[in-house]
Amino acid sequence: MAAVAPFIALAALFLLGALLNPNFLTTNNLMNVLTRSSFIAIIAVGATFVISAGGLDLSVGSSAALVAGIMILFLNGGGLDGGTLLIGAAMGVAILVGGLAGFANGAVTVLGRIEPFIVTLGTMAIFRSVTTWLADGGSIAVKSPDVRGLLRPIYTGTVFGLPVPVLIMAVVGLVGAFILYRTAFGRHVIAVGSNEDVARYSGVHVGRVRALTYVIQGVCVAIAVIVYVPRLGAATATTGLLWELQAITAVVIGGTALRGGVGRIWGTICGAFMLEVVGNIMVLSSLVSEYLIGAVQGVIIVIAMLVQKSLMRRS
Repeated sequence: MAAVAPFIALAALFLLGALLNPNFLTTNNLMNVLTRSSFIAIIAVGATFVISAGGLDLSVGSSAALVAGIMILFLNGGGLDGGTLLIGAAMGVAILVGGLAGFANGAVTVLGRIEPFIVTLGTMAIFRSVTTWLADGGSIAVKSPDVRGLLRPIYTGTVFGLPVPVLIMAVVGLVGAFILYRTAFGRHVIAVGSNEDVARYSGVHVGRVRALTYVIQGVCVAIAVIVYVPRLGAATATTGLLWELQAITAVVIGGTALRGGVGRIWGTICGAFMLEVVGNIMVLSSLVSEYLIGAVQGVIIVIAMLVQKSLMRRS
């Protein structure tokens, strides 16, 4: 029941949206909602690994800002021909920076034996402060119109009628599901989150597994940034603000246990879509002000945790 609950809730939201505004079920609106949810969904796939292993990452929004800033600075550097080679290299830089940010979180958490909440709270401040410094308190924008033109299809383009961000989200979901459900590493992630001591006695290298989940999180953040940068062509210190809240909410309402030991990739992606659907319904209707979207998301995560607690007591 827990595995299908997010999809039942999503169906109920679809019904509510259709009743409140007939424009909700139009193809253009649903494709827009899917595209906008892709950033959080991709990040939340990485968060599923971290949380399933018993960890937590509060720095994803700040690391997204840092990765976006460095990626754009590389694009503006002009060290390569301003064509596809430059775009490809910038994507590689983004993946590298995101992976290193995740590695830093994992290494300090594991080697320092510090609670991940504290570590990622610290790196959240560090990453955002560095971004502010790089931007000199302002924004970092892609300077070349030609480069912006090459980047734009990553966000606005379609393949077989589906937006490119949605396809990238689907690929990330497929890869994440394969790793979590079909590999020894995925089984180790669940084992570490279920019972760290038992996993260690079973021969699982707990520290290595937990650290790698943060690297996966960092790579997922970088992929989301690669999709996000073409949207606005700029990064500021406020880029990715509250993305950590949205990612964790998507993971929790998707059925992954915040205590660890249970991970549901497709539920997570459904959860990210649900968050965007809620925001879309608020914009299309006058029931609740769209300025309260953050408050509604906060209520959703509290309700999701109460439901999880209730299910745990019954099991």
